[in-house]
Amino acid sequence: MFLRDLLRHLRGPVIAILDNSTTHHGEPLAELQRRHPRLHIEHFPSYAPELNPDEGIWSLAKRDLANGCPHDVHELMDDLIRSIDRIRKSPAKLRGCILQSEIPPFLL
Repeated sequence: MFLRDLLRHLRGPVIAILDNSTTHHGEPLAELQRRHPRLHIEHFPSYAPELNPDEGIWSLAKRDLANGCPHDVHELMDDLIRSIDRIRKSPAKLRGCILQSEIPPFLL
């Protein structure tokens, strides 16, 4: 689990901002918070793409994949992973996704 690894590498309080996916509200996360009281979870409002920087990443990926024509779901997945990997390796693109969101400056 990403948060468990994060807690292993960071000292002091850790604040994670998650979307409202049902996977971010389950018992495993609640148990992790009980075991690690320095972990604080905040959730984006139910529908707030303007606050969620990964919406910019999906937008870039969709633009990259728009004219593709994969032959099957495996080829589509390979194309998607390649696109996300290119974005992940670009600090400028990642920074742009954060800056174009409406995240309050005190959270940056």
